Amino acid sequence: MPVDKLKILFVCLGNICRSPAGQGVMQRLVEQRGLESRFEIDSAGTYSGHQGQLPDPRMRRHASRRGYNLTHRARPITSDDFEHFDIIVAMDESNRRNLMQLAASPEQQAKIVMLGHYIVKLRTYYDYVPDPYYEGAEGFELALDLLEDSCENLLNDIINNKLQNQ
Repeated sequence: MPVDKLKILFVCLGNICRSPAGQGVMQRLVEQRGLESRFEIDSAGTYSGHQGQLPDPRMRRHASRRGYNLTHRARPITSDDFEHFDIIVAMDESNRRNLMQLAASPEQQAKIVMLGHYIVKLRTYYDYVPDPYYEGAEGFELALDLLEDSCENLLNDIINNKLQNQ
C-alpha cells in the first residue's frame, strides 16, 4: 500500500530569498536520507510582486557555493495551498501573521509553524530567519546557516513524530 507524501510549503514575503532556499535545503536533506518518495516540498510568498522570477541572484550565488541549485519560480500562496500542504512553514512572525489571516479555518491555521522554533545553533540570537534582501553577503550566509540548522531539526521532528505514524 503506497504511503501518502508529507507536503511541506516554505513561505516568506516575496518567495525569492528565504523560502526557495528553505525548499532547496530541505529537499537536499530529504534526498540525503533517501526519503524523496515520502515528501513533496515547495515554497511560496505572501507577496506576489516577484511572481515568476527566479530566486534573488545573491541568494542563488550563496546557495550555489553550498551546493544548492535554486531554480524555483516565485509564486504567491493560494487558498488551495492551505488544503494541499500538511505543514506550512513561516520564516518570521510577519509571515506567520499573514498566513494566519489567509487561513480559512482553525485546521488550516494549525498547519502553520514557525521555522525559528527549530533553530538550535544560533537560538540565543535568532528565533526566526531574517530577510537578507536588504543585507550584504553576511545576511545571505546567516539565512543559509539558520535554514540548514532549522530544516535539519524540522526534518528530524517530522521523522520522529509524523512519519512513524504512517
